[in-house]
Amino acid sequence: MSAALLAEIHRGPFVESEHSGHVVICDADGGIVQAWGDPDAVVLPRSSAKMIQALPLVSSGAADARGLTREHLALACASHQGAPLHVEKVTAWLTDLGLGDDALRCGPQPSRDKALHKRMLCADQPPCRVHNNCSGKHAGFLTLAAHLGAGPDYVDPEHAVQQAVRAAFEEVTGSVSPGFGIDGCSAPNFATSMRGMARAMAWFASAGDRTDAQSAAAVRLVEAMIAHPDLVAGEGRACTLMMRAASEPVALKTGAEGYFVAILPQRGLGIALKVADGATRASQCAIAALLVRLGAADAAHPDIARFLRPEIRNWDGLVTGRIEPAAGLFS
Repeated sequence: MSAALLAEIHRGPFVESEHSGHVVICDADGGIVQAWGDPDAVVLPRSSAKMIQALPLVSSGAADARGLTREHLALACASHQGAPLHVEKVTAWLTDLGLGDDALRCGPQPSRDKALHKRMLCADQPPCRVHNNCSGKHAGFLTLAAHLGAGPDYVDPEHAVQQAVRAAFEEVTGSVSPGFGIDGCSAPNFATSMRGMARAMAWFASAGDRTDAQSAAAVRLVEAMIAHPDLVAGEGRACTLMMRAASEPVALKTGAEGYFVAILPQRGLGIALKVADGATRASQCAIAALLVRLGAADAAHPDIARFLRPEIRNWDGLVTGRIEPAAGLFS
């Protein structure tokens, strides 16, 4: 099956560009409720899989052994802004582990917080690894590695941490991963089908109906994300704004190259979305449209509208166009 139209770019009376991709919505039983494009398309979910990567941290007992809070768990699932809030909390986490910035394998990344980035530039201060948007996930990996008595190279695909992540990933997606790519933060990112990723998000959404340790871990991670949307992304970011704006508890997570997932616990539904050309503007628009379609968000809410039908302005501030979700996402 081919990709389906997900979003259009309008300029004046013309459709100037189109973004196609795949969407799958699954229910608590893993069945497909609705799909656009190809449910069997094999994808790399990138950072949208972070709550899956954090499962072994909780289900192993490592999180409780270290006294991790909901804030820690939200950071373990985060692609954060590298704002002072995030940097301070991850730094404190590392300190509690008896580790420093150099223990992280994610690489340094400039803060995406404009004020902090400007201060660091003016002070000629280079970015650290803790500023990396994945540093919370990596602090979680380090916590799990210590709990398992494993070595420091936790991003090695053969390391005990990544073997635990792969096992959890295959469990919740319901299929053997065909392989992995190395993510921007140096950790393996396991591939699955669109159907598999939506099934995993529905598994998280319905975890409260089950009593096994893995499901209990999923409940804690979802609750942490919903309780701390500011830690999952940051001020002005789509995940944070739309989680706050939703009319019911929803956990949202973006990933690089046009990926987005949603976990809707009250409905037992999971959504996986991939824009084929990797455009974030389209994935944000499409996920907003799907939340509205399902009744989990109000199209008129300012922080939904800003992604659902955002204006496009030129350098002089004139409105020259807009992004629109494909009509099929609403009907």
